[in-house]
Amino acid sequence: MLFKAASGETMSDFSNLPTSQRFIDKHVSREGRYSLGEDSQTQGHFLSIPVANAMVDYEEYYSLSVGMFEVFEQNTESALEFADACRRREHDDLLILQPGSDRGVAM
Repeated sequence: MLFKAASGETMSDFSNLPTSQRFIDKHVSREGRYSLGEDSQTQGHFLSIPVANAMVDYEEYYSLSVGMFEVFEQNTESALEFADACRRREHDDLLILQPGSDRGVAM
């Protein structure tokens, strides 16, 4: 499977993907099926949603501004609306890691 990082570099297998240490969850909503956190590589913020394809379950990470992160921390309804829009692929321009050709579907 081939992934393209936001920086443009290509990652050719799972061993080259950022470790779970990169994306640090700060808030998890089981009901809303999303998490908010910090990207330790860029010092930025993200919202992630679970997705799955025929081979693997994984998360898609969407970059957030500091302001968006702060709003979503305080207003779970706004965070859920944003997560739902991500599930509809309306914020693909904010994906931190670009999906490969076998992109998963939101769970």
